[in-house]
Amino acid sequence: MAATAAAAVAESQHAGTFWFPPQASTVAAASDRLWYAIYWLSVAGFIGVVIALAFFLVRYRNKGVRPAEDQTSHNTTLELTWTILPVFLVIAMFWFGLTGYIDMRTPPRGAYEIGVTGVKWNWTFTYPNGLKTKDLHVPVDRPVRLVMTSEDVIHSFFVPAFRVKMDVVPGRYNDMWFEATTPGNYRFTCTEYCGAKHWDMMGNVVVHERGGFESWLDQEESQLAGASPVEKGGKLFQTLGCVACHSVDGSPGLAPTLKAAFGRQESLTDGSKIVIDENYIRESVVNPAAKVVAGFNPIMPAYQGRVSDEDLTAIIQYIKSLSKG
Repeated sequence: MAATAAAAVAESQHAGTFWFPPQASTVAAASDRLWYAIYWLSVAGFIGVVIALAFFLVRYRNKGVRPAEDQTSHNTTLELTWTILPVFLVIAMFWFGLTGYIDMRTPPRGAYEIGVTGVKWNWTFTYPNGLKTKDLHVPVDRPVRLVMTSEDVIHSFFVPAFRVKMDVVPGRYNDMWFEATTPGNYRFTCTEYCGAKHWDMMGNVVVHERGGFESWLDQEESQLAGASPVEKGGKLFQTLGCVACHSVDGSPGLAPTLKAAFGRQESLTDGSKIVIDENYIRESVVNPAAKVVAGFNPIMPAYQGRVSDEDLTAIIQYIKSLSKG
């Protein structure tokens, strides 16, 4: 039953809609209430203006040549009404908006903290135990605080079902929090245009059932510990978003394909030539702008300090494996 419900939620999250997806966080209801209040108030105002316009067009239409009427002075009652009533409406909207904003910007004590790094064109999520993933995994019914930064340009992290969104800015940390209420998969996306593959900078928030998140963490740790260097390198290649620009099947992309790349000679933008070996791969990961292959732009971010020597070795072994067989 639980698996069926989770599957139904996941399916609904990926279906197209012109309206809000189902609420799936503790702050979603308050956000929707304020939005709907403003929405229906705007609808009522629009309908009122249209009805009044139609009435005056018919009631005071030109019925022939007639002398111009004397101008009236003013109507104090009407003027006070259409001034004071909107003031109270605006104050109410401001108050509920302010209190909701403060609640959404103040994470509860003891919130589970996950690091988020945005880079063209992928997201990396880092957990307290050092595990990195491409999709975001969180427990149900527990506050989660995301500490976010960017390696290149401004991105924006948005989870429609949770009604939370925050800009991710290079050179600083922004944070936001949420508490998921329903297990399942929920789409997140980047909502700040960031280049050619902005459209593809999306993924899933996987909300685990009670106890399932801890089991998932343990399983990921054990799998990573028992993985070969090639397997670990392949996982890092996906998690760090290398696949967004580098293909492994020979197809063209925004960066050179890595199929049969190891040992291949390449021409660089400065006219020199180089053979792709372990040292070149390492340098290209930590300082990718140092030696750029001709015909490509230096768009890759530097991973200096973001990957350990062990991770670098695993990535090198994975790239070498793409040249075998």
